[in-house]
Amino acid sequence: MEKIISVNSVDLKYGSKEVLKNINMSIYKNKVTAFIGPSGCGKSSLLRCFNRMNDLIDDCVINGDIFYENEDISKVNPVMLRSEVGMVFQSPNPFPMSIYDNITYGPKCQGIKDKHLLNDIVVTSLKKAALYEEVKDRLKDNALSLSGGQQQRLCIARTIAMNPKIILMDEPTSALDPIATLKIEELIYELKKDYTIIIVTHNMNQAARISDFTGFFLLGEVIEFGSTKQIFKNPINKKTEDYITGRFG
Repeated sequence: MEKIISVNSVDLKYGSKEVLKNINMSIYKNKVTAFIGPSGCGKSSLLRCFNRMNDLIDDCVINGDIFYENEDISKVNPVMLRSEVGMVFQSPNPFPMSIYDNITYGPKCQGIKDKHLLNDIVVTSLKKAALYEEVKDRLKDNALSLSGGQQQRLCIARTIAMNPKIILMDEPTSALDPIATLKIEELIYELKKDYTIIIVTHNMNQAARISDFTGFFLLGEVIEFGSTKQIFKNPINKKTEDYITGRFG
């Protein structure tokens, strides 16, 4: 398996508050990696390290090394990094513009002006996000007219339009109903053929269903990291076993 991200001895603080302590792990290409653990244990903070979103937080201090494709992430241009490491947030956040314009916004910012190419990007991105058949006749409609589940798939399509290598997902189904959640899970399974996916989830069953690797976080530390099958069927650490069996958290 090919590594795409390596995390080496990473600590993270917001001001004086220690949020991550001595994190070490590898993220593998074209696999789904899930981060699980109680609220406030550092999962989303680590996720935001991978596209340097924490740079936007004034009092955030990060020590240690993160390598993306063998390059020190702190030396990569953050704008370029965020086009290659896209992010889908907890609540769907489409722009208040048409479905078409939501998807072409990023490519246009990258300087793509050709109408035919933009049309192709829209169709391809919507198809990859399993949304095309539902919206192909209403591309000029405001994206806010879509259902919650459709809006989240649109946000995934908008990310895909930037042609990323990695898609970060921060609890992407927590605001959705079970049917919409299932569609997103099926989509994630399909997308890993083309992308590396890292997902933060509070849903144990979801992590077990869709991920290849799982990291269990507790109080800012990674208690255990390994194949999802091993983590859920034969955890090494008693704390991991207690969490996934619902004894705490």
